[in-house]
Amino acid sequence: MSECCPPSRSGSPSIVAPDLGPATNADGLIVLPGGTFRMGTEDKDGFPDDHEGPVREVQVASFAIDAYAVTNAQFAEFADATGYRTEAEKFGWTYVFAKFVPGHLRKSSPRPQQTPWWCGVSGAYWRVPEGPGSGIEGREDHPVVHVSWHDAVAYCAWAGRRLPTEIEWEYAARGGLDQARYPWGDELTPGGEHRCNIWQGRFPVHNTEEDGFTGTAPVDAFPPNGYGLYNVSGNVWEWCADWFDPAQANRVMRGGSYLCHESYCNRYRVAARTANTPDSSSGNLGFRTVADI
Repeated sequence: MSECCPPSRSGSPSIVAPDLGPATNADGLIVLPGGTFRMGTEDKDGFPDDHEGPVREVQVASFAIDAYAVTNAQFAEFADATGYRTEAEKFGWTYVFAKFVPGHLRKSSPRPQQTPWWCGVSGAYWRVPEGPGSGIEGREDHPVVHVSWHDAVAYCAWAGRRLPTEIEWEYAARGGLDQARYPWGDELTPGGEHRCNIWQGRFPVHNTEEDGFTGTAPVDAFPPNGYGLYNVSGNVWEWCADWFDPAQANRVMRGGSYLCHESYCNRYRVAARTANTPDSSSGNLGFRTVADI
């Protein structure tokens, strides 16, 4: 598990030519035809223990995928319609990045020894993402956070969707580029332009915010990839349907988040992967949905 992820709760080739542009279905999802692509990486700056490699040719069937991560507004529609309570609400707490927690709460919130920049904040959940007194007003177009894998699956069931498989996620995130490090190419900031919401500066003490954001960004921030997907690198980690390893009870997470930094967790690379227990939640973890076609 990467350092920019919260501790586990249980642990207290291109197929569509770029010039064609993405096609969408009646539900607004991007339709991607099936085919083969080269999945994985043998990047020297990668994490072999995460089983990012070897590079292999993989087949994928046609599917449709959200251009954006699920937003606060969308999740609110689901929760209001069904009365659904997330696991963070049921447990009574979730992980919040310490610098976002008000002083009085920070002092009383336990911190994991290995990752002390996370606070287990009582009363925090997706509607109050930094704890009591916070809210999502003005952030309706930001990705919903503090959702577990189980919560994401519940939303998908209501919406008539499902979570992407890890193969589908990487195929879509690559945007038609073959073995590029990022969804837009091999340079992190081509021409000095920031293309994703990640940490700049010295983690975890100082974020220079050169990309324009401290925490989450709107789901349509930054240009989309060649298939029309936004923010598949950075912003929030995204749950996938798969188990991380047959021997582990963890689900795959992809894409990195606003807390990732090249000095310790460059998992915003398109082939990078990590995992967490399916009941875990945090302020940098969300999801997007897919549908069969």
